[in-house]
Amino acid sequence: MDSKEVYDYIIKIQSIAKIGLVCSKDPYALTNYQEINDLSREFLEKFQDVKLERNNYFERDVYPTPNVSVRVVIPNKERNKVLMVREANTQTYSLPGGWSDLYNAPSETAHLECEQEAGATIKIKRLVGVCNRTPFKKPTSVPEYVIIFEAELVGDLHEHEYETDEVKWIDVDNIPVSHKVSEEEIKRFIKATLSGETIYD
Repeated sequence: MDSKEVYDYIIKIQSIAKIGLVCSKDPYALTNYQEINDLSREFLEKFQDVKLERNNYFERDVYPTPNVSVRVVIPNKERNKVLMVREANTQTYSLPGGWSDLYNAPSETAHLECEQEAGATIKIKRLVGVCNRTPFKKPTSVPEYVIIFEAELVGDLHEHEYETDEVKWIDVDNIPVSHKVSEEEIKRFIKATLSGETIYD
């Protein structure tokens, strides 16, 4: 394993620690995530004199840019329903998707999130759009761009991870309010998907 591979490996570990620190509520887990974060940061400091193409994205002086997330619209064959997942902690529905991890392509994130949240193996059909989610978020939230894909379900649904507790087909005319993505945004994403439109901000 060369230096660049080691560096990328440490960055991945630190990104997991950062996610854990933001999302976890368990004090024991937070202590461990903090230790992993500190150890990985110390490790990264040892690479200061190594000439690499990639930077430490968690340094305070890195140029700030919006975070990137992905959402996937999966219509049924009749195109009158879409696959949605219910968040276990909020009990609200959303389209499958989430933050794009460092070094993952948007399409890779789409596949991973559908597997993890919905137990869905998908085939991406097209890019629906790239939208600015920042105006729809709380003022203190991190600015965000979202990439929307249209996909089709391959085979049957299988077991999914703990973040969601229900996966179901929901009528496009009766979309429930989401905790993560606003009703206006979800309806815009679904409408563009079903009409073949491409949207962008």
